[in-house]
Amino acid sequence: MDEQSVSVEEVAEKAESYLHETSLTPEEYESLKQSVGELAPIFSAERAYFILGSYGQPEIERLQLVKDRLNQRPDAYAFLMVDVRKEWTNTYLKFRLLADYTDVIVGVAEHAHGGFLVEQGYFTALEEYFAKTHVFKREYDALDLDELDTEVDSEDPYSAMQTGIFEMLDDAGRLCRWTTEDDLLTCVENLPDE
Repeated sequence: MDEQSVSVEEVAEKAESYLHETSLTPEEYESLKQSVGELAPIFSAERAYFILGSYGQPEIERLQLVKDRLNQRPDAYAFLMVDVRKEWTNTYLKFRLLADYTDVIVGVAEHAHGGFLVEQGYFTALEEYFAKTHVFKREYDALDLDELDTEVDSEDPYSAMQTGIFEMLDDAGRLCRWTTEDDLLTCVENLPDE
């Protein structure tokens, strides 16, 4: 997407439509205005990847690993939500705008604690997000409990809601299962460039 093709006014109009009956505050508008320039890599890259997952330790390290590997692709720009202006007070709005202007949404799912649980609901509710979402789902069956580096119930790591979403993505060919970081990197390598 050409960065000149997106104006502050266009982004503000889209933001206001997501706020339903309310409007952007002057502070939110200023933050949004400054953020449009910061979003230039999303608009100018041939392919932009928005990576979602848990920001706990060590999960965020794996998000960074995915981001770094995707940024090695020619003409690609991969980023986390935290990479874009921390001054945004409305993270719902921030998520929606970033998801709108991104080519591919990549979720790294490890459990049902924090992470991107709310965003997973948007994947199924909004077709335009579902169509560009790929999820890398961690499996625990083959993992030795001594190797478990997150506080998760390895017998029941995901909620029923997540399981349904994983099934939908699997049916669409956009779910990759992983256990180790090497497996996670294989998921990244197999992510289509299309």
